[in-house]
Amino acid sequence: MTRPTVGEFVAPGRDRRQFCDLFSVGLDLESGQSLSSVTVAFESWGTLNAQRDNAILVLHALTGDTHASSDPTLEGDRPGWWEGIIGPGAPIDTERFFVVCPNALGGCSGTTGPSSPGSDGRPYGSRFPLITIRDQVTVEAALADALGIERWFSVIGGSMGGMRVLEWAVMFPERVARGVVLAVGAQATAYQIALCSLQIRAIELDPDFLGGDYYGSGRSPAVGLGIARGIGQLTYRTPEEFEERFARYPQSQTPTIDGGEFTIESYLRYQGEKLGARFDANSYLVLSRAMNLHDLTRNRGPLVEVLQTITATITVAGILSDRLYPIELQEELVAHLPHAAPLRRLSSFAGHDGFLLEETQVKALIAEALLPSGGGA
Repeated sequence: MTRPTVGEFVAPGRDRRQFCDLFSVGLDLESGQSLSSVTVAFESWGTLNAQRDNAILVLHALTGDTHASSDPTLEGDRPGWWEGIIGPGAPIDTERFFVVCPNALGGCSGTTGPSSPGSDGRPYGSRFPLITIRDQVTVEAALADALGIERWFSVIGGSMGGMRVLEWAVMFPERVARGVVLAVGAQATAYQIALCSLQIRAIELDPDFLGGDYYGSGRSPAVGLGIARGIGQLTYRTPEEFEERFARYPQSQTPTIDGGEFTIESYLRYQGEKLGARFDANSYLVLSRAMNLHDLTRNRGPLVEVLQTITATITVAGILSDRLYPIELQEELVAHLPHAAPLRRLSSFAGHDGFLLEETQVKALIAEALLPSGGGA
């Protein structure tokens, strides 16, 4: 199903999305601002059973989207960002579960975001309001209501998706039976905020950013977004991986001393260009700011007390080589969650991106978390 929207950034072949219109009377945001209405794009796999108790919510990270997995019934359907984790016989077994993956509020893959049309038909651009992780979860809860899902069998996500899992467990404890939280902490740290802030500045300082109102101008802050993505790549991966893959290798026959490019430079530029072809710079800003504001304690009280309100069984996994969300942050969660499974420590050469790349380890921990015992808690 396709519903075209102004300024939408969608990769070719994404024809499984469904759309749900919500908040026809408006959505009041945590910031005090509001949206006149919200459209949510999502994909689903499997069948909701008669008891409506077999639904799993999968939540994407910063530059993810609805397409977490391909559909084996659609010939030529392209692989998803969590291919192998979701599907028939996979840990998130679509023959057993009804799986829903929405595009987050503020995104650019069909859910209302800066590239979407406002009430006047023009893209929001600079007019798009400040949103938080809690606002995203409020929208996802409204989607669950529309789908007739009162309680999720499990809510699962990594990085920004993991932030939403935690907020789901705090905001709607009665609606989450289990949670799986990968590679994230209870609140954004100064290091994480600093890195996101530099990426935001790189985009905003691009002359083609036009204050956020570049839609329809024939211009786009591709250079700024590429630099932002490069900064991100440095934190998503490890120095050891970069050294093994790229070292000081030249990209071409032109010696680097004569102005030739290093392979690592070419790699970072390519990653930026690839992201720019499928993702909106304004959404990158909006979602990065939401991640900076991530804080389970805001207007709630001490972290220990907040975590004690969670009734779901939570499986937390961290990546030992992750510099962006180090294992200490996951240890803190497990130490204070009242129904936590033992902390899963994933080994990976890749760093933070390990929650997307270490398929064997991620499969094992999710399969265990979805057992009737809830991961051994």
